[in-house]
Amino acid sequence: MDAKRLLDQFLGAGSGAGSGLAGFGAAAKRKYEETGGMKGFAGGAVAGGVLGLLLGNKSVRKLAGGVAGYGGAALIGALAFKAFQSWQQGKAGATAPVAAPAQLPPPEAIDPRYLPGATPAADGTPFERVLVAAMIAAAKADGHVDATEQGRIFQAVEQQGLDAEAKAFVFDALNAPTDLDAIARAAATPEQKAEIYLAARIAIDPDHAAERAFLAALGHKLALPTGLTQELDAQVVAATRETAPG
Repeated sequence: MDAKRLLDQFLGAGSGAGSGLAGFGAAAKRKYEETGGMKGFAGGAVAGGVLGLLLGNKSVRKLAGGVAGYGGAALIGALAFKAFQSWQQGKAGATAPVAAPAQLPPPEAIDPRYLPGATPAADGTPFERVLVAAMIAAAKADGHVDATEQGRIFQAVEQQGLDAEAKAFVFDALNAPTDLDAIARAAATPEQKAEIYLAARIAIDPDHAAERAFLAALGHKLALPTGLTQELDAQVVAATRETAPG
């Protein structure tokens, strides 16, 4: 499995500002539109990736123009790096100044430790897989991904050009019960713990009790300091916007 490609396609990132269709074929785009996906399916990253499908008829959270040119791995690395910098400088929390998306470091300036491909997961598998699993678990947190939604997602993922192993990984994660302990155990470094939380936070806006409980439980199991989770939250808010479903 090309785990980095899977992560990029999951987020729909990396195809340039304003385009969230990286790796998303025309047939899959038509299928998503025909099955009730977001009207005007041409928005930014996240809206155009597999994660956009998972969000279904909810508000679609899109990466703002200043970060839409990042690949999925580089984007998560940049957000995590910026969050750690702010937290370590004592700027975390609700009153902290939050960097605008355009102020994120360019990919070449990110500390390599924060790039998802820098270190394998604790079990030796590619860490990008863990981030995808965290996003799927977060997207399922409010229970809206029912059998009908899964069918739509399966149809679209079949058109994504993913290899058989990657598709099987996504399908298994959709069908399996969420195991937060296993997701948390997969982190081998403090940076990876932050990236797992960040990936889950990108996938949802915690406006429902179930989603807030999911993020709180994940942060607890990852043993993340409260100030760091607040800064991770703030970075996602700064880097995303929402668009109403069609």
